[in-house]
Amino acid sequence: MHTNDALLQLAAISNGSGPGMFLRVLVIAAIVGVVIMAFVLLRGYRD
Repeated sequence: MHTNDALLQLAAISNGSGPGMFLRVLVIAAIVGVVIMAFVLLRGYRD
């Protein structure tokens, strides 16, 4: 029953068919995280 509530909330966020805004935000956040991590790692190896 708890899983159904979570799925209903995600469906409400998505606004209909397709991945919706929720998945777009997750993908953008993942890309930004990878860019920041690469910047920090490359900056450390520069010295």
